Amino acid sequence: MIASLRGTLLSIAPPDSLVLEVGGVGYRVAVPSSVLDGADVGRSLFLHTVLIVREDALSLYGFESDEQRGLFDLLLTVQGIGPKVGLSVLSSLSPDVLRSAIANEQAEVLSRVKGIGKKTAEKIVFTLKDKLGGGFEFAGVMPADIDADVITALTALGYSVVEAQAAVQSIPKEHGAAALEDRIRLALGYFS
Repeated sequence: MIASLRGTLLSIAPPDSLVLEVGGVGYRVAVPSSVLDGADVGRSLFLHTVLIVREDALSLYGFESDEQRGLFDLLLTVQGIGPKVGLSVLSSLSPDVLRSAIANEQAEVLSRVKGIGKKTAEKIVFTLKDKLGGGFEFAGVMPADIDADVITALTALGYSVVEAQAAVQSIPKEHGAAALEDRIRLALGYFS
């Protein structure tokens, strides 16, 4: 099994892969968007990897942290979740938000990810809640209901879930009690 790769980034193939040269061999690696965001062609890159062997293909998936790789492995244990959907989840949600959504049984957060419907989100929460240690409470990590509405509004405007979460987190604390419309306006200010 290929557990990690360190090499030179040869090319980026959006939306979700790159080619990493290691010892003269170029490896195509599917990665979450967080890896692509910080990647520069020609620079050194280290990835924690998972090799998935199928009858007709060898697929390599890379992550910036061991925690991301572990969450990917856990997502694959859910019936009906394959590598592409697992990668989509990790591209849309940070590890903290994913863990919190599962621990707090907030399937609606997962259902905002492209390729995941309500039933699949509920299945992820049900399957992984105990595997993530069950007793964790992530107070303060998950957005409040009004912030969830702001995220929904921003994603309806075409922003990704990750961008919307970053915009909500940028709202100054003194505006915590602002009305929904005001919070949306403040969040939109993040993009200008």
